[in-house]
Amino acid sequence: MQSDNLRILVLTGEQTDFLRYGAMLHGHGDFVSELTWCPDPDDVGDLLIHAHFDVLLWEPTFHAGSEGGFLQYLAVAGNEKPVIAIGGGLEDEVTEGLLAGGAADYLCKGRLDRWSMARAVRCVWFRQQLEDSAGGQLGREVASGFINRNLFFDRLQQAILRAERGDHRLALIHINLDDFRTVNESLGYRQGDELVLRLAERLRQVMRRVDSLMRIGGDELAVIAENVDDSLDLSQIVRKLVTALNDPVTVAGNRVGITASLGVATFPEAGDTPETLLRRANRAMFEAKRDSGTSYRFYNRQLHISAGHQLKLEGDLRNALRSGELELYYQPRIDLITGEVRGVECLIRWNHPTRGLVMPDEFIPAAERSGLIVPIGYWVIEQACARLQESADLGFPGLVFAVNLSFRQFHDRKMTETIFRIIFNANVDTSLLELELTETAMMHDPDYAQRCLRELSQLGISFALDDFGTGYSSLTNLQHLPISLVKIDKSFVQALGESGDSEHIIRAIISLAHSLQMSVVAEGVETEGQLAFLRDQHCDEVQGYYYARPMPWPALLDFLQDRNRLACLPE
Repeated sequence: MQSDNLRILVLTGEQTDFLRYGAMLHGHGDFVSELTWCPDPDDVGDLLIHAHFDVLLWEPTFHAGSEGGFLQYLAVAGNEKPVIAIGGGLEDEVTEGLLAGGAADYLCKGRLDRWSMARAVRCVWFRQQLEDSAGGQLGREVASGFINRNLFFDRLQQAILRAERGDHRLALIHINLDDFRTVNESLGYRQGDELVLRLAERLRQVMRRVDSLMRIGGDELAVIAENVDDSLDLSQIVRKLVTALNDPVTVAGNRVGITASLGVATFPEAGDTPETLLRRANRAMFEAKRDSGTSYRFYNRQLHISAGHQLKLEGDLRNALRSGELELYYQPRIDLITGEVRGVECLIRWNHPTRGLVMPDEFIPAAERSGLIVPIGYWVIEQACARLQESADLGFPGLVFAVNLSFRQFHDRKMTETIFRIIFNANVDTSLLELELTETAMMHDPDYAQRCLRELSQLGISFALDDFGTGYSSLTNLQHLPISLVKIDKSFVQALGESGDSEHIIRAIISLAHSLQMSVVAEGVETEGQLAFLRDQHCDEVQGYYYARPMPWPALLDFLQDRNRLACLPE
């Protein structure tokens, strides 16, 4: 370990504590510490994604909320890097709870000194190195068949005991490779084992460090997933395993397609002994074999309903993007002075092959959780650009097409490059493309968001701030971002006549926006009274059911032609 550089992330709200910890760790002979200070919980995720750290120093008061929940978040976001908790309580009072929650060690702040700090960091780092080394060896042993079922049952029993002590749920995932006999017969048993080796290595890459992978038969693997406290955690674990199993494996120059059946049984719902859990996971696995391709089943019915529904929805949505099941609907925006259609908001719909039309309220959250919202967002921009070009050819020039950008879009570091490529290929008038943003999207990484918007605005794209008035940083965003339009949230519009506060808020928003040379669109207009109030307040445009619901492209063309005919009639 001589001259090893340890990158340490310090999670504390106080700079004095950060400097104190740095001084304690300075000058040790067996490692050189490089400390990074994070004073704001909102910045933790971005730091863990874009930088490498070996150890995390965390004060439990750093985050308001569940200590156990935040430790689980650090474990996932930090790729299972060891966390040393530093708090005000004595070691014997709080250590057990924090260690059960996932901390690697606990230090009492009042008793902290140079020796104890260095000892804790050195110990968790050595332990991590040993686990990494053992994990690699375990992966080779698992795939080669050296791990026997007795050892598997022992590991599962120990995991059950830990789950009982910590009052946690664990999941046993039984993986059976479909028709593996054919693989052995065509490639030979040695190459069959090599295939399992490569598959095990791939699965280890997507698993959490706290989970165990074992080979319990020639074509069977088992995953013990600990600290699985809700169906969303479990669905994420299963989703990663399914994705890893779906890709072909290259063995001896041959690309071999593999499908697998997964059965999931949870403690304590499905059983409290290793034998019972394995038997019920095995039963669920055989149920999964009824489906084609890589599939999964849950033994527990409630988990099957919740986590299974989530995974199926995401799988269907992934297929929908490939199969052309997604469609754009368009809601007109009407100029309150001229009555003309100034633009349209592009809204996504899903034509499911069996369920019919699925509304975005149901599938957009699933798309955001799974990350599918990023390619879907680019698809929407591509479609909008194509329709923008088509509308000009059909005699509707100057029509603005507005597209919503999800906050997840800003997680993509190639966002501006991708959007530039889309509009370059479409060869459209960029001044007619408008991107609608929410405050949430910009608050994730304000500096990066501002840079993206500046780059895109140089291409001529305009920006609107959606759901204005519902967030906390609206005025700041208006001042520092290239926004030319704000949209009043429909909740204020629909409260007109019922709440005097809504009237005051709408007046203030319109006055503020106009003073900053910005236009205003009111959403959710449904009545003549709402329309009259907005017209009196000099709102620029409105959209809502009063004029038109969102509609498919052919219906929009008919709507535009009808509006043009009305505009041409003599008064």
